[in-house]
Amino acid sequence: MAAVIPSVSRLSPRIIRVLGANPGPMTLQGTNTYIIGTGKRRILLDTGDADVPQYINHLKSVLKQNGIDLAHIFISHWHHDHIGGVSDVMQIKEHTKYCQVWKYPRTDVKVEELPNNISFDFLKDGQEFEVEGATIRIVHTPGHTTDHVVLHLLEDNAVFSCDCILGEGTAVFEDLYDYMNSLESILDIQPSIIYPGHGNIIHEPIEKIQYYIDHRKQRENQIISVLTTEPKRKYTPMQLVEAIYIETPKELYLAAAYNVQHHLTKLVREKKVKEIDGNYQYIEQSKM
Repeated sequence: MAAVIPSVSRLSPRIIRVLGANPGPMTLQGTNTYIIGTGKRRILLDTGDADVPQYINHLKSVLKQNGIDLAHIFISHWHHDHIGGVSDVMQIKEHTKYCQVWKYPRTDVKVEELPNNISFDFLKDGQEFEVEGATIRIVHTPGHTTDHVVLHLLEDNAVFSCDCILGEGTAVFEDLYDYMNSLESILDIQPSIIYPGHGNIIHEPIEKIQYYIDHRKQRENQIISVLTTEPKRKYTPMQLVEAIYIETPKELYLAAAYNVQHHLTKLVREKKVKEIDGNYQYIEQSKM
């Protein structure tokens, strides 16, 4: 059983976590939002859901008790449990008077707007921000969503992984090819600690990231194994599920097929598999 996350936690001299008070099947104990820095003007990462007075009250108390004003709000990605509360946070006017709101642009929509037409600026991959006690580098990590970013806190070599890596379980994603590349990007940082968007702190980050990578590669290898058993045969995602998920209850097969489809889409992009009218066939790899 996961350790209970308090509503407010001082995690280090430069990090305060405020839990989003929005528990659920996808948000676990709630969205972790983080206040970063040591001076009067600091950074807030993510804002939880909209219309959650308990969260806003906790955040307001932390800002008031510590004499903090927000210089920047970074939105890790467009999902409601990370962006939804931005309007409510900006209503704490005594602490957000000169606050800028930032997020990375989505590539899967033509126009995007923040709740209640809050104005915002677009982040860039590799962009750096400084407040007293903290230097943050933005790392674009698509896969979970097209606009997902993680934050690299240079002073501690810490990564705020948002929804790319969770404190418990595994993450969901829109594009497995991009997601795997993003995991490799985080692994390249070799972080000393990970502060996730949901769940508890990850104190063995390299092991956790490698587990995420290995878990997906294991499933991919199972799919390729089935496809290469009869290389001339074309398989539907459900036929692959029936061959691979032998011990999984059949009522979960549709969800499993959704997962297999992500892997197949990645394999098609890598030219290891071809798609023919919704069926998939292994492409014989040329030998050097």
